[in-house]
Amino acid sequence: MSEEVRIALIKGDGIGVDVADAAMAIVDTALARTSNAKLAYEEIQAGAGYFSEHGVDIEPEGEIRAGKADAIFLGAIGLPSIRHADGTEISPHLRLRDRFGLYAGVRPVKAYPNAPQRLADPRASTIDLIVLRESTEGLFYSAAAHSRSLVVNDDEVQDVLRITRPTTEKLHHFGFKLARKRKERGKAGKLTCVDKANVFTSMAFFRKIYDEIAPLYADVETGYNYVDAQALDLIRKPWDFDVLVMENMFGDILSDLAGGLVGGMGMAACAEIGDDTGLFQPAHGSAPDIMGQNKANPLAAILSGGLMLDYLSEKLERPELADAAGLIESAVDKGFEENLLRPMEFGGDMGTKEVTRQVIDLIH
Repeated sequence: MSEEVRIALIKGDGIGVDVADAAMAIVDTALARTSNAKLAYEEIQAGAGYFSEHGVDIEPEGEIRAGKADAIFLGAIGLPSIRHADGTEISPHLRLRDRFGLYAGVRPVKAYPNAPQRLADPRASTIDLIVLRESTEGLFYSAAAHSRSLVVNDDEVQDVLRITRPTTEKLHHFGFKLARKRKERGKAGKLTCVDKANVFTSMAFFRKIYDEIAPLYADVETGYNYVDAQALDLIRKPWDFDVLVMENMFGDILSDLAGGLVGGMGMAACAEIGDDTGLFQPAHGSAPDIMGQNKANPLAAILSGGLMLDYLSEKLERPELADAAGLIESAVDKGFEENLLRPMEFGGDMGTKEVTRQVIDLIH
């Protein structure tokens, strides 16, 4: 019998509970089809709802237990009506990124047939790119932990945009390796550095490190774009891009823009990977207005579960986990191709449970 794989499961708030349950059901189904591997889930209570009851945003020892797992899966965190005294929302997941050094935020953006495509150009059906967002530094450095802002008073607030060489080197190496892997799978295999190097010293430094590392990956095509031009190009010609590497805040904004091109946040899977662990979650919010109503699109969470299996396959050197990940991806592809997946988010007739059952049927 294969050794159990340990997953720290944080369902969180709102629809996070619904989509996390859906994703784990799919992951377990795919594993049952491809191997005898089993996931052992350790649920950890965290989020705005937990904060409102206990005054802290994660249960005692929750962060330590999460770090001991092979991977972390998160449903969604935050409720707009529950905030800190300074007006910011409850966000323990930002602290988890910081604590465990989850520097590589991987946001796949893929067009599926019979899913909404916001661009009229027929080439929009070929969109298949990744926004690679540094997830621990940049302008989110101040947000990850309180008391990092330089100035906070009633007249002025100054937040810190932090770019360090060690983290940026790891990010760019990750980006080039990711582009190379995609090239091996028939993708373009191009890495574009997205920055604002013409204005900010920090961004010029970000690009400088990219240029230092690029010669080590001569087989990978390189490119550059200022972030404002990249926003424009994601509307004009997103099919021209493969992997886009960028600072934290830029990635936060552009990944949502790119997600909107292929249907919406209900398709926005996310992996946040560090040296020792990875956190996987749908990139959408907790949508408390539809929680528990069988309306949420679980596909972002389901696809995130596939990303988690891919990651665990490499981390634990267990190729059968990658087979299960491929089964999930293929099931979603086929479901859209045959118009069997029709989420309510896209105006369809299928709620959370119906979409989940259909993906399970496709895996079987």
